[in-house]
Amino acid sequence: MRIAFITPAFSGDEADWCIPVVRDLVRAMARSHEVHVFALRYPYRRDRYPLDGAVVDALGGARRKGFRRLVFLQRAWASILQQVRRWAPDVFHALWADEPGFFAVTVGRRLGIPTVVSVMGGELVALPDIGYGGQLSHINRWLVRVALRGATRVTVGSQAVYRQAEAWVSPERLLRLPLGVDTQRFHPYAGPPGSVPWVGGGIHLLQVASLVPVKDPATALRAMAIVSARRPDVHLHVVGDGPLRDSLRRLTQALGIEAHVTFHGAVPHERLPAYYRAAHLCVLSSRYESQSMVTLEAAACARTTVGTAVGLIPDLEPATRAVPVGDPKALAEALTAVLQDPSLPEAMGRACLQAVASDYTLTHTVARLQALYSAVRQVGR
Repeated sequence: MRIAFITPAFSGDEADWCIPVVRDLVRAMARSHEVHVFALRYPYRRDRYPLDGAVVDALGGARRKGFRRLVFLQRAWASILQQVRRWAPDVFHALWADEPGFFAVTVGRRLGIPTVVSVMGGELVALPDIGYGGQLSHINRWLVRVALRGATRVTVGSQAVYRQAEAWVSPERLLRLPLGVDTQRFHPYAGPPGSVPWVGGGIHLLQVASLVPVKDPATALRAMAIVSARRPDVHLHVVGDGPLRDSLRRLTQALGIEAHVTFHGAVPHERLPAYYRAAHLCVLSSRYESQSMVTLEAAACARTTVGTAVGLIPDLEPATRAVPVGDPKALAEALTAVLQDPSLPEAMGRACLQAVASDYTLTHTVARLQALYSAVRQVGR
């Protein structure tokens, strides 16, 4: 089968992990199919190159906005149309429902190619106080509307996003199909010697997230101030970087929890499994997640997540714990409750591992997408 993926970004070389779940999916699909990737915005260059068994066309959109964005969209549409006419894929799969979904649906309609559009981020939401969400932009709203109305099938990664998408997509075209985790990389078994990122006793909590407003790391720190007052043996490890780094360090000082928090900065993707395995449990404080791959990565390493009711966290309960968004007291209470029983984090971690093994591996995703691609090809005939 010939599969054309359209995505905002893709790895520029072997060492680049800009969107790990997309790269894992492309690599897995390319083992059995002919795969072409159109990367709209990143790498920040126009290029064609082979990677992970696929051919990648980087269209070099970078951060173009306003009028320059419209010019880019027009040129990108023409470029994709030209390449697809030559290559004739059997199916388009857009990863994100704004620009990628628009291109997949409009080019697919022009050439009679069926399309799958996956809602991968905040395309359906608007959080104006932090400037997050596709629904804040007139152009994005239009792109998403065209994509979701015209797609042969639309997939989402969690029940919460399924409920959001029901307002846009008819039930017969909508399905919950999470992107699974690569269990060859993320697993509970010990890594190489020296890979453990910290040593010492106590309880180690881990938050893996970019330091950006939608991830709301300040709520995790405020919850940590409550938890550490009750449990002085608890330490929070924050993995990730971003524009909020300096303000979060100042907040840590203001809360008086410097001794209980370590900022590790950005960590290479291949080193993350060691961080998950070294933690007792994981924390997630996001205001919004469409799926939350970090929750699945932790689960594949037999670690549970206590976090806000976003993405897959509610779907995985009772193996996880979900609390209201933006409520540090509720997050602290949930963390305290799980930590009260020393055996509970391990038991919940085993339940998470079982959930991944039964439903959320990359192998599950590939099999389900292959079946979906075959089905949409039949629809298009």
